[in-house]
Amino acid sequence: MSRPFQKIAFISSGTEESLEAKERLTHLYGSADPSGADVIVALGGDGLMLQTLHNNMNSEIPIYGMNCGSIGFLMNEYSEDGLMDRLENTEISEIRPLDMRALTTDGALHEATAINEISVFRQTAQAAKMEIRIDGKVRMEELICDGALVATPVGSTAYNLSVHGPILPIDSPLLALTPISPFRPRHWRGALLPNSAHVKLIVKEPRKRPLSAVADHAEIRSVLEVEISESREKSCKIMFDPEHGWAERILSEQFRY
Repeated sequence: MSRPFQKIAFISSGTEESLEAKERLTHLYGSADPSGADVIVALGGDGLMLQTLHNNMNSEIPIYGMNCGSIGFLMNEYSEDGLMDRLENTEISEIRPLDMRALTTDGALHEATAINEISVFRQTAQAAKMEIRIDGKVRMEELICDGALVATPVGSTAYNLSVHGPILPIDSPLLALTPISPFRPRHWRGALLPNSAHVKLIVKEPRKRPLSAVADHAEIRSVLEVEISESREKSCKIMFDPEHGWAERILSEQFRY
């Protein structure tokens, strides 16, 4: 179905390449304010795309990225020609992020949202020790490691893949729970969880072994407990060219190694 995108907002990452691209595209197509646009075109890399998705959570404005960065897994190929036709023929995917609630040693409760993953890391040379509960039930009494993360299908090809976690198909109702450099149990490689799961990581010996929790770019230090679940209230939309949609990207990624 054709979707009219008359008001386009162009934003850039601030690099010389992306700023020049924004100037050229604005000259060709004009540029609206992002708050009143039909579509936002992000010019940069994956970092800009994540930031733009966060900034437009629940806005119903779809985000179309064109790669002016290095990796660009979340981006489409850059081209100045036929942009209106490309936008009208895109595939739009809805993303449901993760919600994090982190309790710190000073008694404060912090909340954050992650599109890729929520990670818990050791802050010092001491290995982390944590208990893992899923839906209120203790599933692992003690994991000794550098950390652990919970990734969405979107984030499964990012840091999760780097620590040998599984790649999840984009439409799978799953989350990946992946340890980071596990020491005990040494051969545990994580778990696949339904996206309805409520994950709770409880830090052991928090004074001796302090941990940080990170939701995409938001870091909370000295945490005692971290609760993670898929959001039921937040969503954002991302657009891909049909010949190289997200499902195809993720499937292809599984055969690259």
